Amino acid sequence: MSLTQPNSATRQEKDSLGTKEIPAHVYYGIQTARAVENFPISGMRAHPSLIRAIGMVKEAAAEANLSLGLVDEKVARAVMHAAREVQEGKFNEQFLVDVFQAGAGVSFHMNANEVIANRAAEILGGKLGDYSVVHPNDHVNYGQSTNDVFPTSMRLAALLELEKAYPVLDALVTALDQKGNEFHDILKSGRTHMQDAVPMRLGQEFSAFAGAIRRSAKALRTASDSLRELGLGGSAVGTGINTHPDYREKAIANLARISGQALNPVDDMRYAMQSNFAMANVSSALRNLGLEVIRISNDLRLLSSGPNTGFAEINLPGLQPGSSIMPGKINPVIPELLAMVGFQVVGNDVAVAMAVQAGQLELNVMMPTMAYNVLQSTTILTNCLRQFTERCVEGITANKNRCDFYVQATVSLATALNPYIGYAKAAEIAKEAVASGKSIIEIARAKKLLSDEQIKEILDPARMTEPVRPLDASKDREKLKAK
Repeated sequence: MSLTQPNSATRQEKDSLGTKEIPAHVYYGIQTARAVENFPISGMRAHPSLIRAIGMVKEAAAEANLSLGLVDEKVARAVMHAAREVQEGKFNEQFLVDVFQAGAGVSFHMNANEVIANRAAEILGGKLGDYSVVHPNDHVNYGQSTNDVFPTSMRLAALLELEKAYPVLDALVTALDQKGNEFHDILKSGRTHMQDAVPMRLGQEFSAFAGAIRRSAKALRTASDSLRELGLGGSAVGTGINTHPDYREKAIANLARISGQALNPVDDMRYAMQSNFAMANVSSALRNLGLEVIRISNDLRLLSSGPNTGFAEINLPGLQPGSSIMPGKINPVIPELLAMVGFQVVGNDVAVAMAVQAGQLELNVMMPTMAYNVLQSTTILTNCLRQFTERCVEGITANKNRCDFYVQATVSLATALNPYIGYAKAAEIAKEAVASGKSIIEIARAKKLLSDEQIKEILDPARMTEPVRPLDASKDREKLKAK
């Protein structure tokens, strides 16, 4: 990525490594420019929620430093103003550092410090690059370190991004529950081991999908609570060096107010710097949600397979032509999308797990990959599940005739005979049904093991979809078994 354009005006900036020409009009500075040159890896930049979160952290810190008299009032207020503009997304294009960068997120952090310092200097009438007015390290970063700012920012960013996911998950649960109610009276054959099983209701299948998503969403909410413990104020190694004794409490209270999130200081700042259990916890919950949606995607594709040579028990909305060569073919594109997003989320969790275990001593420097993967998983799941709800689940219809056919055809209807004629005789009927092609009801009647009235009631598929009391008293069942 080129930082300058031919013949463009530049300014010169200096750091401990020397001097560098920077485009005159940009808000980032020399450390950002070095990082862009060092890390031309993916072309992907920081997630908007991470930029928003670090803007909140910088505003909260500046406000705390102002209240403690540690930073000049005019400078602190200019920093707060600039940090709020960062939160609003006004400078997203100035955050150039690749998501794959130096350890701990130092480059992203300095990108933020430089942008805020330059914008604050501009607010005070200074020129971009004149750090005598507002300095990225001495003012914007006063009392802070990458080692407490970045983990705080990525935790807050994850909380902010998850807030977008919860309504989408709730809407999906509602849609699946509605289908459960809509399909309640439609009987079908259950399947286990991909073989015929006892009857069930199509609505029960969809209600079970809703239950899985509901529990996954609850687990995600529970896991996210671990993100609320913050080590801001720990500074370099969690000891709080160069911070005021009251800074930590004030900064986190400010951050809670600014973000609208319930946040609290962690009881051990060393723990918060060494361990990223919270990120692993959330990533794991996202993975588990991903596993559930992959499974549901698989089921929907099976249930809708066909239309003439598959199960075809349900119909998915037709959204686009499905083949460049086969006319009229319609594919289950949204469930396919859902599965692929689920695969990505599972893969992201592996990357997060490897990063979380890779910390050494007082700091885990692999945080940038944790932030990227957790935020990407949250974003793609949220967007995909919204599409899945609106463009797939809400439009699903049932093929009642096909369901009726399968519920009468399953040989596992014989299971209902077990309490009356015993497992062995029921198995003989099932075996004969498979060999002859006759129905379980036909064979049961032919063997005269039960009366027609008893067969009709015992082998009623609807009766098999919920627990019921035995049809006869125990003495009558013994008579039936003796026949």
